[in-house]
Amino acid sequence: MTMPPLPQAPEFLSWQDVDKLIDYLLPQLRGPYDALLMITRGGIIPGGLIAEALDIRQILTAAVEFPQAGQGRFVWPNFVQFPAESLVRDRRVLIVDDIWAHGRTMTTVKGRILAAGGRPETAVLHYKPGTSLFRESGPDHYAAVTDRFIVYPWEAQRGPDQANMRALQPN
Repeated sequence: MTMPPLPQAPEFLSWQDVDKLIDYLLPQLRGPYDALLMITRGGIIPGGLIAEALDIRQILTAAVEFPQAGQGRFVWPNFVQFPAESLVRDRRVLIVDDIWAHGRTMTTVKGRILAAGGRPETAVLHYKPGTSLFRESGPDHYAAVTDRFIVYPWEAQRGPDQANMRALQPN
């Protein structure tokens, strides 16, 4: 029997690390964008930084929940919050999140914007192709590729003990 590899230690980022990631991401983003959609909660801070840097004034949010573990990864999401179709139809929308781990949330949000007649592009700070459920696609723009469990500086409630416990739990 082959044992699965143990997860690597979490990577704790500083605000300076985040600044460097944003600086690397910004030149990839070829505006103008009509709106920026931040995926809650992870996309709020990078989305705000990007919106400020690119002078995007139409800021939208989306909150998506997936059923708890044990119900499978390919289940219908629950859109807790999503902008009205009229806010994305015929508009170029930059969707921002902190990380693309499995890709479910970003892919779901992108699909809903496409269905509403919008033109979405996706951007994340970290892309984890090794855990992505969408092998044929990934984010349109990303600052770094990783296989680590990332802890961002705004995740203040996550100490090293909690991060290690989360890293060992399946998503």
